[in-house]
Amino acid sequence: MIVGSILYLAYDALRVNKLRSGLTLLGVVIGVTSVMTIISALEGMQGAIAADLQRMGPATFVVTRMGIVTSDEMFFEKVKRKPITKNMVDLLEKGCTLCDKISPRAFTQARVKYGTQALRDVTVMGATANYIDIVDLDVAQGRFHSFEDDTYRRPVVFIGDQIRESLFEGVDPLGKQLIINGRKYDVIGVAKKMGSSFGENQDNFVAIPLSAYSAQFGEPRRGLNILVKALTTDQLNEAMDQSRVILRSARHVPFDKEDDFDMLTADKILDILNSLTRILRMGLVGISSISLVVGGIVVMNIMMVSVTERTREIGIRKSMGAKQKHILLQFMFESLLVTLSGGLLGIVFGFLIARSLVGLLDMSISPSVLAIVAGLSISTGVGLFFGIYPAMKAARLDPVKALSYE
Repeated sequence: MIVGSILYLAYDALRVNKLRSGLTLLGVVIGVTSVMTIISALEGMQGAIAADLQRMGPATFVVTRMGIVTSDEMFFEKVKRKPITKNMVDLLEKGCTLCDKISPRAFTQARVKYGTQALRDVTVMGATANYIDIVDLDVAQGRFHSFEDDTYRRPVVFIGDQIRESLFEGVDPLGKQLIINGRKYDVIGVAKKMGSSFGENQDNFVAIPLSAYSAQFGEPRRGLNILVKALTTDQLNEAMDQSRVILRSARHVPFDKEDDFDMLTADKILDILNSLTRILRMGLVGISSISLVVGGIVVMNIMMVSVTERTREIGIRKSMGAKQKHILLQFMFESLLVTLSGGLLGIVFGFLIARSLVGLLDMSISPSVLAIVAGLSISTGVGLFFGIYPAMKAARLDPVKALSYE
């Protein structure tokens, strides 16, 4: 009952001073919004990247000539590496006993056409038939190309949803002929829509048998990259070690030299990206937190003014039996009501702004539990930290001096 009465008194005091309370609330809202925008946007982008990478599967790794490059020196060093060739794929298939499926890939850009409509700079992927067994690529219509298609170099193509929308709107694409850089391919399947990531449309691609790719575009100048799926997730590291030994031997890498190729998993890529952006994230959150500190100072100043203006009220309440803890709780509740209200509004505004910013990269985010908990924790902490001194000052007032205050 006493706590309820004190909470009502705190609410009533804030309601009476609407302008003051509103300005205090605004300071907290701006501070929490700035922090929440950064946290929500970063969490959302990290989640979207993780979702894209998880299409590889937990038991899959990629062998590539050049992986993630973090400096100019690293780039110039890796660019000297020899390409990964088809014979290395054959060696992995024969020698890696812990590798379940192996699919080499090659990429290029080309012009695709159907009827009078054409698209430029479409990603053309050449891959073997078991590619779809390794990567989480959903089929919306038709099928992916088969082992026989690859063996006999059949001119068949599996298209992304963007190609279907742009060239085959209102038409069933299956069985139609798509022209890729002047060569005709029969459409045999359509991928399920995947959306965009960092502004790059993941549905703007066509996939053809690797043998047909080599026949039209030649052997890839920069070499292949190889998707490898281990027998089980637990055997992933052992499969990578086994593949590493085979590739080092095939590429004649001396025992005292580092690998002249990269092996990447989804988790490793995420770890590298997180380490590269950790300082950036900390800096952005730190800078945005300055506005939150300013909002907290505003709360403390307003509470100090409130204590001074209500000195006689405090004296009257103490003379009627109110204890120090009751006065302390009243002013702490006032501070917490302002900061928690500002925190809730800041969480909502921060998420909406973050969603708009991330939307510019053609990515979508959902409300993050971490962001919500962080917002409530921050606003509560600000209320307690910056409200404790004014509340203690009010609680320690001498009731006789308080009653005589003019």
